[in-house]
Amino acid sequence: MRLTNLLAATLLLCHAPCALAQIAAPQPAAPTTPLLTPAQKMAATVLQQHPATTPAPCTWGYEDGVRLDGMVAEWHTTANPAIFHFIQSTVDPCIAADGSIAGYKPDTHTLDNIEMGRAVLFLYRVTSQPKYALAARFLHDQLDLQPRTPSGGYWHKQIYPNQMWLDGAYMAEPFRAEYDATFLEPQFEKEILDRVNSGVDNVITHTIAAPDFDDIAKQLLLMDAHMRDPKTGLLRHGWDESKQMPWADKQTGLSPEVWARAMGWYCMALVDVLDWFPKDHPQRAALIAALNRTMAAVVKVQDAKTGLWWQVMTRDSEPGNYPEASASCMFTYALAKGVRMGYLPQADEANAKRAWEGIQKQFITTNPDGTLTLHGTVKVGGLGGTPYRAGDFNYYIHEPIVDQDKKGVGAFLLAGSEMEQSVTESLGQGKIALIDAWFNSQTRKNAFGQTELFHYKWDDDSPSGYSLFGRAFQSYGVSLATLPTAPTAAALARANIYVIASPDILIKNPNPHYMDQPSGDAIEAWVRAGGVLLLFSNDRDSTEFTHFNTLSDRFGIHFNPVLSHHVVGEDHSTGEVVIPPNTGIFGAGFTAFMKDTCSITVSGPARAVVTDHGDIMIAISHLGKGVVLAVTDPWVYNEYADGRKLRQYDGLEAAQDLAAWAVRQSK
Repeated sequence: MRLTNLLAATLLLCHAPCALAQIAAPQPAAPTTPLLTPAQKMAATVLQQHPATTPAPCTWGYEDGVRLDGMVAEWHTTANPAIFHFIQSTVDPCIAADGSIAGYKPDTHTLDNIEMGRAVLFLYRVTSQPKYALAARFLHDQLDLQPRTPSGGYWHKQIYPNQMWLDGAYMAEPFRAEYDATFLEPQFEKEILDRVNSGVDNVITHTIAAPDFDDIAKQLLLMDAHMRDPKTGLLRHGWDESKQMPWADKQTGLSPEVWARAMGWYCMALVDVLDWFPKDHPQRAALIAALNRTMAAVVKVQDAKTGLWWQVMTRDSEPGNYPEASASCMFTYALAKGVRMGYLPQADEANAKRAWEGIQKQFITTNPDGTLTLHGTVKVGGLGGTPYRAGDFNYYIHEPIVDQDKKGVGAFLLAGSEMEQSVTESLGQGKIALIDAWFNSQTRKNAFGQTELFHYKWDDDSPSGYSLFGRAFQSYGVSLATLPTAPTAAALARANIYVIASPDILIKNPNPHYMDQPSGDAIEAWVRAGGVLLLFSNDRDSTEFTHFNTLSDRFGIHFNPVLSHHVVGEDHSTGEVVIPPNTGIFGAGFTAFMKDTCSITVSGPARAVVTDHGDIMIAISHLGKGVVLAVTDPWVYNEYADGRKLRQYDGLEAAQDLAAWAVRQSK
């Protein structure tokens, strides 16, 4: 759905003051009545029910954190600027300029209070504001002080000694993994490059693991080893290693029952940790195996009639038991994402779809104002404490059931974001989209002074990055990789799609790497064999032309070192480029934005795809079994794709269309 239509449709739900109403939405040229997905409707509901019209007090906790996780997932798939504003306006009241967190009590040592750090990291990665980095480091440092069981597992809280709860897997480990990938792994960049240069690696699909990843795996695998019921394959809610708690089995230390949401936390933790876990880490395979064991057991107890899961998972339809909403959403998310990312078998997608249908039927109602209500979420579940919770069947079925619970809504949004991608996820399975980090190898310092690659990179979430473009490929099940060396036949052999954007010049990189004949020969041979090559240039003052054209000229495409579509100040109209319908690449005609571009001259096998004001802006060329697409601007980088700036130009949808086309062309 084009973003302009999404914004217009979202506004239809905002009869009351709405966060989105604070942002002037562009009017589509031809008003339509677009259909929103269930997750988009729920995101709009959250915006309407919690308008960011006045400064809000800090509400720091895992429930808000899970709802923010869901909103982040929806922002990634829609680039709705009101969603980003909601996330930031929820976090900002809690974070001071020095990174301190309002009301945070370190001495409680509760993993629950780590979870909202994921939203903090998200905001840092997008905005680069130091306060978010400082707050994230504070939370990471708290984990260094977290008490541990004799086996090395985190206590769930200070008041629950020697106890691991499945809840803690989601509360801590995805945050740790993302933090480590953001701030600890840049320390290992030289080792990465040394490995590549010595021939150990041809393509970076990973980074050298910071030692913290060993412990992340340890936490999750301790649960896998000690909390799994060998009869059902499901995991119990809690494990008291001391075996002192009244609820703990005296032989195993396990709690009596399999609580659905506890299982849901663990499943989501596994799929989310793997997003950041190094591809070559020795424990990655063990985590994927644990995910497969866990989801196979979950699928076995999926209710045959409704597609949902019971509050107490092994008690089926015993009197008092009931299908529970938040857990059903969590399992849907873990199944669908696990399949899309290639961790789980494709057959599991059918189980996710059946569950999603059941969730809509049993738990969702539409209100008179168009908003949604999610019913059927159990308010809480715990073990021990005061008043005492026995963790038995009778306890779990008597906890209150509530509507529109934050963690339930968050899980619904997470599941919905995956189901939005489920229609395409199988099309690119097994394929790799490779981003260049040699011809454009610019670096910057992060908030803690560490050197990191940036500018048109898959893992760069800032305005200069291609992270949303990368996510578009991932929505088709494509894996992402980075090439930090000159391309060779061996390096390209694993790739189906290769992206080179805006090669460096001296003013941007004091040590630029220029296109040369061996690189051009390798790329040309790879294209002839069936590769899909995407070339993004830039304006005359921002990129290198002479050497780059020695590659593009091989395909009849020549980038002209001119300044076209020059934008001065806020007059964005000079950067508008009309994309006509029926290009074979883009789903429909629309107006794009390309600021300060070059132009293209075509010859031989190349032809123009998009021409604007006499300039060829996009060209295509076929060679052998492969194809080359050239664009006069980096275009689909986050600044113009994430919806926060010039959202009327459909940058995200352009990235999605380009990714879809490249996947279709790839062999």
